[in-house]
Amino acid sequence: MKLKKLIAVGLSAVLALSVFTACGKSGNSSAKKTAKVIDINLTEEEYAFGVGKDQPELLDQVNAFIKEIKENGELDKICNKYFGDGEPVAVKSAELDESKDQLVVATNAAFEPFEYTKGDSYAGIDMEIAKALADKLGKELVIQNMSFDAVCLSVGQHKCDLAIAGLTIKEDRKEYVAFSDPYYQASQRLVVASDNTEFDNCKTVKDVEAILNTKDSSSSVGFQNGTTGQFYCEGDESFGFAGFKMKNTGYANGSLAVQDLINGGLKYVIIDAAPAQFITESINKMQ
Repeated sequence: MKLKKLIAVGLSAVLALSVFTACGKSGNSSAKKTAKVIDINLTEEEYAFGVGKDQPELLDQVNAFIKEIKENGELDKICNKYFGDGEPVAVKSAELDESKDQLVVATNAAFEPFEYTKGDSYAGIDMEIAKALADKLGKELVIQNMSFDAVCLSVGQHKCDLAIAGLTIKEDRKEYVAFSDPYYQASQRLVVASDNTEFDNCKTVKDVEAILNTKDSSSSVGFQNGTTGQFYCEGDESFGFAGFKMKNTGYANGSLAVQDLINGGLKYVIIDAAPAQFITESINKMQ
């Protein structure tokens, strides 16, 4: 699908960094450093909701809802707002109040186009799905924004009802949540500096990995902490990822990783495909 132009939102931390780095290195202040995404899927994975394991009724309701929005086209309409020519709709979070009938969702709102902040509201595919689900259930939506590592844990500790955060189905996460049926097919992509030509002749994931496997600790790769990108780089037996020998560096979100790549702190970044495209387009515009 052709990606629409992303409104520069949810990247305030990156914008702040770019203010200090815009001049670049001495002697090359006029050069604009940008990044590009290598258009090859490195993984195949599925996003799902993480539901409280003690809430089987809610799991059934979520699965029925996912089936409904797939069949009636509502999911496609929401995705079109971020990948096509639709208009994103901001989502407001209510204040947590245990006396009210609320649906409390844990997310990490630094993962465009699935969840990000827009002023004092939220936007993104997942956030619009969460709002539609809360409306369907007749509940008030409460969004709890936290680190990605905490979203499943918060549900497991009964602090939230659902984890909705571009969450890949993974065996060890089932310790904390019961996964819903999948609603989105995802993958990891490689991000490099725009002047990097190493991967220009690559056609398959094997071609890309053959190059990455030649790298040692003198090369650095970045990713968002707790995500499939981290597992892919470091190695993960449950996913069947062998990992690489490069120096691994984790970040709170993919935007910070891509900005560090542009600033020269990393050689490679591996993050989810849709966020990779949105982040690089947005940061490149700010250079």
